[in-house]
Amino acid sequence: MAEIRQDRAAARRAQRRERAAAAAAARPQPQPAAAPAERRRSNFVAEAWAELKKVEWPGQNQVIQGTVVVLVACFVVGLYLYVNDQVWKQVVQKVLLGQ
Repeated sequence: MAEIRQDRAAARRAQRRERAAAAAAARPQPQPAAAPAERRRSNFVAEAWAELKKVEWPGQNQVIQGTVVVLVACFVVGLYLYVNDQVWKQVVQKVLLGQ
């Protein structure tokens, strides 16, 4: 009976060692210390500046044309909303309020 207990205890110790070894193998290896915040910031600024150099910026004529398109669109939508408001104002006054 004592031999059986010793065998079981040895088997449990072996299982624990195997589990510990498997867990250690599954753990990610420690990474090197992170760079200081200032270095990361300067790296970000350098990368951002490099990306901004790749951008194809619009010329003055494109900016003016885009601005005119936006202003005309705002005027048209504003005019549509004003006319629509005046029509529904008359509908509500005559049909719903009976004036």
